[in-house]
Amino acid sequence: MLAQLTLSQTLPASKHLLLISPKSKVMGNNLPHAEQLKAVLARRDMKVSELEKSPVAASLPDGTLIVWVMLDFDKAVFSLHVQLRKALQLLLDEHPKELAICVLGDDAQREKAAELALYVAWINGALLPVHKKKDEKKSLKRIELFGVPGESDFDSVRAQASGNVLCRTLTVLPPNQLSPTLYRHRIEKLADEQGWGMETLDMKALRKMGAGAFVAVAQGSEIEDAAIVHLTYRHPKAKKTIALVGKGICFDTGGHNLKPSRYMHNMHEDMNGSAVALGVLLGATLQKLPVNIDCWLAIAQNHISAKAYKQNDIVVALNGTTIEVIHTDAEGRMVLADTLTLASRAKPDLMIDFATLTGSMVEAVGNRYSGVLGNSDALLARAVEMGKQVGERLCAFPMDEDYEAELESKFADIKQCTLEAGADHILAMRFLNRFVEKNTPWLHVDLSAVRCEEGLGAVGTDVTGFGVAWGLKMVSSKW
Repeated sequence: MLAQLTLSQTLPASKHLLLISPKSKVMGNNLPHAEQLKAVLARRDMKVSELEKSPVAASLPDGTLIVWVMLDFDKAVFSLHVQLRKALQLLLDEHPKELAICVLGDDAQREKAAELALYVAWINGALLPVHKKKDEKKSLKRIELFGVPGESDFDSVRAQASGNVLCRTLTVLPPNQLSPTLYRHRIEKLADEQGWGMETLDMKALRKMGAGAFVAVAQGSEIEDAAIVHLTYRHPKAKKTIALVGKGICFDTGGHNLKPSRYMHNMHEDMNGSAVALGVLLGATLQKLPVNIDCWLAIAQNHISAKAYKQNDIVVALNGTTIEVIHTDAEGRMVLADTLTLASRAKPDLMIDFATLTGSMVEAVGNRYSGVLGNSDALLARAVEMGKQVGERLCAFPMDEDYEAELESKFADIKQCTLEAGADHILAMRFLNRFVEKNTPWLHVDLSAVRCEEGLGAVGTDVTGFGVAWGLKMVSSKW
């Protein structure tokens, strides 16, 4: 639950106050509590302009904690998010029930500052699940905003924050609380609350239809509760349909190619791609965006057992392509293969898949960016630009046809992967391309930024929810 927002026409009397002003070399005449700020700056031997780099805090005589920060609106949204997160964290560290935000500047500056600050406050004021015996932290309950017209509407910002919080909440749940069965129950509840259509293709149905790539991974679990879940959102004025596809591996052991403990740690987060897709779907629903959305979630686990798939197995995917299994820890591209076929057969105007797919993407860009690949240069350029606009940075990679030579198999239509490290993030895209119906505009996001220690951009937690804000921007923009 996100904090409730109130628009105030007078400076709020909250005990936790954030004052945001535009970049300046001098202190404005209308700056609240200017004398206290002068005293703080003098004590720290700082200039007013340095508030652009580092926020400062002080306690007023009545006990109010106040934080001042300046924003340079010529900077990237990512940088502004970081600046506001640092400023708000000084307040949120005290776990207040309510806080006030005051924005200054011209009309455009105040509107922009309010949108940025509310997003940062909402996503960081909502606590994620913890399981400590004693935990006295409390979620932020109320935000009072001063400095914008009373008719201002921040519903789209709130929807984006709701999607991010849903994504992170699901991602941090421990694997014994988010098995495929439990995950499907949560999705069913969400679908009922939001009015989504829901169809579940269980293992029996998937075997019958010939989804051999998905089944190969899912059959390793003793309880065959894996499924491809199809959610639908419809709008009466929609002119386009978008397909969202998410990898939902609730736990990844690596299968017979068992991961060492260092790399198995946090593998309950391997379902993050599906959580991102759900977050985008929720945000679009809350905004009532005039598009149709089909959301396809590939939910399974990659376990080791007598039934688990093995190296050198040959499996037949839903579209008839035969696959030579090379490494059982490349399960993500297997479950996505059949799911992408189903999604693209519906002929969407745009298909986007989200997946924590390859370690090579982390090696390529680290965990402060995510990688994006696509079958259209124009789409790729738009994806990178949308990332800049929302503060979720994407790096585009090639997927030229000649890379696929490395996936040639002597025994099947294609190898699942190679045993060399190399450019596996590109090879994975070339592999997945075999399972996308022709003429489907398609973007693939490899979520290397799913986890960034000490936070990333607007988000202060290790798990970032990266992709939700970007996905909503892509869904809502014209293309």
